[in-house]
Amino acid sequence: MKPIRIPSFLHDVFGEKQSIAAIAAILLFGALLTTALYLVFPEMTGNLPVWRSVLALVLLFDIFSGCIANFTASTSNFYAARKTNRIVFIAIHVHIVLVAILLNTNIGYSIAVWAYTIAGAFIVNAVMGRPSQVFVAGLLLSLGMGGLPMLPDIQPYMLTACLLFMLKVLFSFSVDHYRKAISNAGEQL
Repeated sequence: MKPIRIPSFLHDVFGEKQSIAAIAAILLFGALLTTALYLVFPEMTGNLPVWRSVLALVLLFDIFSGCIANFTASTSNFYAARKTNRIVFIAIHVHIVLVAILLNTNIGYSIAVWAYTIAGAFIVNAVMGRPSQVFVAGLLLSLGMGGLPMLPDIQPYMLTACLLFMLKVLFSFSVDHYRKAISNAGEQL
């Protein structure tokens, strides 16, 4: 399917060109998983004000959709060519902590997941352009994903959110999947 030009204000989400099928898959995945969590775990938002529930669900949608978007060539290549954007994007990702605060659950765990994920993402970003980048990212992701289910009393919906947050930021986003990283001198690494 022929890619379409993405408006500049959406480049951080979809890159510069993206197929309609990819956009649909990204949005559908985010919407379906968010809806599934809401339906399977109604206690997640049961006693919360509507504004907190809606905001938490929007942030979950962003986490889930971002997992898929960051695997597309367009989004991966967009950030591979923009080192500063990548660093800012990593630094501002506090979604998982905000979700925990909004849902009033597993706040300590979410802070630990956030800290591990962001630190790991900066490590993966530091080895950009090296053949070991995917291995380093895979190792850090595997360590994190292996440890998360062992946390006592973590809510299943937060476990899902934490696992996908880690996947999104530490592997899906931080890895240059299509080897389009550009050096400071303008050369492809």
